[in-house]
Amino acid sequence: MATTEFGQTVRRWRDRVSPEAAGLPAGGQRRAAGLRREELALLAGISVDYVTRLEQGRASHPSEQVVEALGRALRLTSREREHLFHVAGLVPPGQGTVPAYITPSVQRMLDRLTGAAVMVSDATWTVLLANPLYTALMGEPRGKERNAVWRTFLGSGGNRVRHSPQSQRALEIAQVSGLRATANRYPSDQRLHRLISELRANSTRFAELWDSGVMGHFETAQKTIDHPQVGVVTLDCDLLSVAGSDLRIMVYTAEPGTDDAERLALIGVLGTQSLVGEAHP
Repeated sequence: MATTEFGQTVRRWRDRVSPEAAGLPAGGQRRAAGLRREELALLAGISVDYVTRLEQGRASHPSEQVVEALGRALRLTSREREHLFHVAGLVPPGQGTVPAYITPSVQRMLDRLTGAAVMVSDATWTVLLANPLYTALMGEPRGKERNAVWRTFLGSGGNRVRHSPQSQRALEIAQVSGLRATANRYPSDQRLHRLISELRANSTRFAELWDSGVMGHFETAQKTIDHPQVGVVTLDCDLLSVAGSDLRIMVYTAEPGTDDAERLALIGVLGTQSLVGEAHP
């Protein structure tokens, strides 16, 4: 019963969100004003098949992460988000756990950062949202690689950002230090504890840094990215925080009128063409 109601709720709310409101191209003629399943799947970081099965009631017991991602993609208010958790048969995350809710006001601010590649993560450095330009620039992380710390220490090595030995070490120290601080703020978050345990068990480097108590922090810097279609692009990378929500917003921009600005714009065009080409009514 709950699963059927969950699917119906997702479908109803999907129909009310326009692609423009979600920061996506309209993509020509559409049967309805709302998001297509392909677009909702893209925004939530899950497969189109899974969205279909959820809406049709053929998939049961969506995880907390999936419900949270769908809530963000559908631009839900805090009360609507709570309702979505309840119809999924879940209890909304409460105090003591890492916040993963992006308020509509923050979402509107992100939508207005046109021309910038923007990614939002929670305090564990797990990607919550990435705009189409960021995805076109960096690729789309899936599964465990949505967490930047896991990707650094256990990932497949597909990171497009260039690193020297010095910058790689600084990144590792900053990530471990930040994750330790997050664990201190949210001692009852079981997902966070599982992430740390997996990293310590499977990465000697992570365990060494974690046990050493080393401290570091992220600094604003330029990043050089090797893009598979456009080539090398160097961008300014700024890290912003949202007071009261413990979210991190990473913004990549280029100085107007430069070759890098042209390359970033081209990446955006290529990414948009890919999205439109993959979407179906």
